[in-house]
Amino acid sequence: MQKQKMSTRYLVVCAMFIAISYVMVIAFKFVPPVAGFLSYEPKDAIVAIGGFLYGPMTSVLISVATSFLEMITISETGLYGLLMNVVSTCAFAVPAAWFYKKHKTMGGAVIGLLIGVVTMAACMVAWNYVITPFYMKSPNQTVSEVRTMVSGMLATVFLPFNLVKGGLNAGVTMLLYKPIVNALRAAKLAEPSQSSKKGKFSLGFLLFTLAVLSTFILLLLALLGKI
Repeated sequence: MQKQKMSTRYLVVCAMFIAISYVMVIAFKFVPPVAGFLSYEPKDAIVAIGGFLYGPMTSVLISVATSFLEMITISETGLYGLLMNVVSTCAFAVPAAWFYKKHKTMGGAVIGLLIGVVTMAACMVAWNYVITPFYMKSPNQTVSEVRTMVSGMLATVFLPFNLVKGGLNAGVTMLLYKPIVNALRAAKLAEPSQSSKKGKFSLGFLLFTLAVLSTFILLLLALLGKI
């Protein structure tokens, strides 16, 4: 019975985080993009908070669900946009949540978020190089031609944008985490703070590791001209 109550409570909280993340995407839809399709929204902070509360795999769940809702409602980039959204958000939230799970202190949260910022920026440079040319190209352009153009934007556009975006979302995470978690605990929707468990790799972190490996495999294949 207790396990069933925990499961129901977990699903309710996850649904709340998914809804809040989606609302944030819509709310910031009207913010002018930095360059082309590059725009800021703070949903990654909500996904990271979910991961801080329940672990890295929860960040994956919230990210996939939110990105899918975005794809079928307001996105114009289809499956490419879904893929990029999931990779970007998970690259930020999963390592942050994993590190915080091992070190549940203010310092652990800060270090985890900094790791998330760096990881996301690195992953998105690679993924923008590989994936972006497929949906940026016009009918009279080849993928190789667009990739050459994208290559010139990696250090000047994509990298600084993702570093700034990650930094802002890290700050938002730090600002909102305590108020959100305290509200959930007051509503009996979250457990009191517990000491972290050490020495175990979660499924979420395993998925994150596989995603990073696939990132560099894709990058290598792109550099070799195989894709």
